[in-house]
Amino acid sequence: MLSKNMRWVYISLPIFFFWFFGQIDKLGISVIQTDPGFLQDMGLIGPDKNAKIGFLTFIFTVAYALSNLFWGVVIDKLGARKTAMLGIAVWTVTMVLAGLSTSYEMFVVSRIILGIGEGIMIPVSGKFIANWFNRNELGRAQASWISGNYIGPALGALVLSALIANMTWHFSFFLLAACNLILNIPMFYFMTRDTPEEHPKLSKEELAYIRSADEVAEEKQSFAQDFRYWVVWIGMLVASFLFFGLSIWLPTYLTQGKGFAREAMAGITSLSWLFALVFVLVCGYLSDKTKRPGLLAAILFGLCAIFLGIAVNATNPVIAGISIGLAMGTQGGVFHLSNLFIVKFSTPETAGRAAGLMGFTNILGGFASYIMGWMRDISGGDFGPSILMLIVISLVGFVAYLFTLKREAAEATLIKQTERPKAV
Repeated sequence: MLSKNMRWVYISLPIFFFWFFGQIDKLGISVIQTDPGFLQDMGLIGPDKNAKIGFLTFIFTVAYALSNLFWGVVIDKLGARKTAMLGIAVWTVTMVLAGLSTSYEMFVVSRIILGIGEGIMIPVSGKFIANWFNRNELGRAQASWISGNYIGPALGALVLSALIANMTWHFSFFLLAACNLILNIPMFYFMTRDTPEEHPKLSKEELAYIRSADEVAEEKQSFAQDFRYWVVWIGMLVASFLFFGLSIWLPTYLTQGKGFAREAMAGITSLSWLFALVFVLVCGYLSDKTKRPGLLAAILFGLCAIFLGIAVNATNPVIAGISIGLAMGTQGGVFHLSNLFIVKFSTPETAGRAAGLMGFTNILGGFASYIMGWMRDISGGDFGPSILMLIVISLVGFVAYLFTLKREAAEATLIKQTERPKAV
């Protein structure tokens, strides 16, 4: 049985760790920015400190989003395997540079370069999934590696908090650089190939199964001509704003807004990432089962608004913290579904470009981090106005997906009819 399912090892496992460490590299700053030593070393003091903290993520996501457009084209030409190793090498250098930073400006430069390097993540993953998996298992294939997107920060929040408490914030960056160099790059080199046909250890039976759906697949129009792709694109803009705004400021919200100690902050932050993982796994199963990913995305945006509403009105700090964590978790599910749509609306040949254009939406996440920091500065450190803004933003995502539901329902009905066994 395993010999016919090696794609789950050769592809899903390397991409899992690709996201596991990539997300810690990217989002570990949310924990590090709560360290007084880091704030002092970087000169993050004074009345505009929150805006300057938010700018670190803003400038990262601008570089990240713009580079997605470039990497999408490169991947379609160079291949996902080589591009992945190139990008990880860039991450490794930036982690060392961040750990050696002695000024705010130097640290900003490291975040810009990291954003450029990590711009490969969505296009690389979309390309591998489009090439290596049967169209009937796309939901599970996406969930198998997107889980690394959330397990990484869940464990990373605990590990980084412990490292900062017992050593220094510098060491955390050096450790991440070593993990990328020793684990991530060798996994892509030895385990992956751009297509199943190129892999010397893949069985003929498994290759036949992967390609079986291609023989009956309908002719696809260009992804840019499908209005649903652009609805998803708008949804990803919204999800990016919500996700980065919540994930970057969650540890600060818990420590400064709700008075949690560092250990409790790390625990709730880690739990919030696990909430996201649960939403990813549930959506991976339900999207394959129901064939209604658009409906699931609309529900997730609605839940996000509800959880944020609970958080802004809760007087109990634990309820408020967990509600914010659940709101962040819903956007993990949206991110998973969006990557599923990338593969659904594109072909293996155009998956890199479709994913690159989708990845550009992360630019709005940086604005969320900066705007929330600025709003805190002008409201005396209060998170209330920022959360109310996020509620409105989540409702925009809910409305956007409503436009996909009618056509999706018709397609789901047609699929169920074709899959129904014929009467004897």
